[in-house]
Amino acid sequence: MHQQTRLPGHAPHSPADTALDAVERTALLTAALRAAESRRPDRIYDDPYAAALCGDLGPQLLAEIRAVTFPQDAERTLPSTPDYNAIRTRLFDDLLQDAAHRQGLRQVVLAPAGMDSRAYRLDWPSGVRYFEVDRPAVLAYKRGRLAGLATPRADHHAVAVDLTSPDWESRLTAAGYDPAAPSVWLLEGLLYYIPEADAHRMLGRVAALMAPGSRIVADIVNRAALTLPGMRGLLEVFEGWGCPWLFGEDEPERLFARHGFDVTATQPGEGAADYGRWPDPVPPRAAGPVRRVFFVHGAKR
Repeated sequence: MHQQTRLPGHAPHSPADTALDAVERTALLTAALRAAESRRPDRIYDDPYAAALCGDLGPQLLAEIRAVTFPQDAERTLPSTPDYNAIRTRLFDDLLQDAAHRQGLRQVVLAPAGMDSRAYRLDWPSGVRYFEVDRPAVLAYKRGRLAGLATPRADHHAVAVDLTSPDWESRLTAAGYDPAAPSVWLLEGLLYYIPEADAHRMLGRVAALMAPGSRIVADIVNRAALTLPGMRGLLEVFEGWGCPWLFGEDEPERLFARHGFDVTATQPGEGAADYGRWPDPVPPRAAGPVRRVFFVHGAKR
């Protein structure tokens, strides 16, 4: 998740990291994964800012994930986090770009924003207003890391507020977001880190800010991914970091429909969610119990 999990007691590695203890580990992990992908000769996207954003801690976190995902003395049972993250990043890039370029949506909202650099590394049409919502310490750390390195390629607005706040919506609208105008929202790496009731509340609050025809993009896991023995290694790492997986949904289409969205849910390796990178068989939706990840995208009714 990108907004609640803090780094207790972590000593900064450099003066630039003075706010690092307030930046959640999963955001730094994601940046480290994107930096690693960008170094691959067969990369499916390029994030030139990820290495700066992940700092010194990000590669350490990635090493922990690699150690449990690819054990030296046993067969891999966990999903390949590097391949999953690469596919998710590229697919969400494509969906956001399609919403802005082909569908003409001129408001983009990342909630939470974490260490994402899409505002800086992707081409945005003229007139796009780009909103990054996250805790003040996260955005301050990010601003320091990108200072002198990157310039937003859209009309960029950093909205420094915790998504658990009762009034984050008013802070977003005060920054220039217009709920009556079409928008595209990205909820990346969020829903499985919050309890089910909070996930419903979040989707309801987001839906209330979206005009009909607006687009939503998100990811979510199924319920079995939270309990299967073969997932324990990965789940224990996140639990040890203080950000356990808490919510899974077997029918994401139904979940989003409850909040006014018509969506498609795609598993890595299916259709466009592959890019030649998914290494595992894709289980049919009727098969179970198996771990699943869903990439969700669709429109507000």
